[in-house]
Amino acid sequence: MSSSAQLLKPEVLQGLANLDLIARSAIEGFLIGSHRSVLHGFSQEFAEYRAYREGDDLRFVDWNVFARTNRTYLKQFQGETNTHLTVLMDASASMGYASGKVSKYEYGTYLAAALAYLAKRQQDAIGLMIFNDKVVDFRPPTSRSEALPSLLHALERAKPGEGTDFGNPVRDCCELIQKLGIIAVISDFLDHPEQILDELRPLQGRGQDVILFQVLDPQELDLKLDKSVQFRDMETGRTVNVDPGFARGEYSERILEHIGEIKEVANSTSADHVVLTTDEPLDTGLRNYLLHRQRRQ
Repeated sequence: MSSSAQLLKPEVLQGLANLDLIARSAIEGFLIGSHRSVLHGFSQEFAEYRAYREGDDLRFVDWNVFARTNRTYLKQFQGETNTHLTVLMDASASMGYASGKVSKYEYGTYLAAALAYLAKRQQDAIGLMIFNDKVVDFRPPTSRSEALPSLLHALERAKPGEGTDFGNPVRDCCELIQKLGIIAVISDFLDHPEQILDELRPLQGRGQDVILFQVLDPQELDLKLDKSVQFRDMETGRTVNVDPGFARGEYSERILEHIGEIKEVANSTSADHVVLTTDEPLDTGLRNYLLHRQRRQ
């Protein structure tokens, strides 16, 4: 395995000290080698100037303009104008599930941190909403220098718990986020597709670009049992007995059918849908985010 792919493996990221280091390492791995081609031509066309703000990257200062006017302006490029990224992070109890080393919530935070770090590199405003059956934390989109540390701290502090209700966070998202941009929803989407569809429609109606990252544990896709097992719902506490025959047959059909229904929900709301498992590197999610962003320009 190449060093770049190694840096993107969730179990490698898990061993790092904090989300800031995780995000930096993930993006470093993503930008090495073949992944760099995804960024070719991205944000390269000059669009306009804007005044320098504290914390801005000095690499984009136009020193020729500064020499003539004694004022500090930054070159802003196509794709850097009017772009906001808001991550909606599911922190419900089901996201705490892990059959291996990394839970769905941990994987989701790695992806959210990497997306925010990548967006910050592109001079985007970044925001965050953490939710379960209510809004747990909200950071409005901003391009200020403290936005990324604040967002990463919120992700590290939150813990998965309670049930899932897309209604409250989506309604709050519509009310609190006025500017158009990209809404990245990170969740296992283990809810009724019809309800998810009803909750996503307001975002579509307001002109937001939505990308759904469905994060699942490998065992949720391929339930391998050699004997009957009792499963407990992490959100409702209800239990059910599952035998190997059901796991091999009907369960496999049902989970694939559910994923297909979530994809239909995405298609009907003009959203993108990306399925990720907690044992795969983050590059799939990052690449899909960049492609989604390029299409909206």
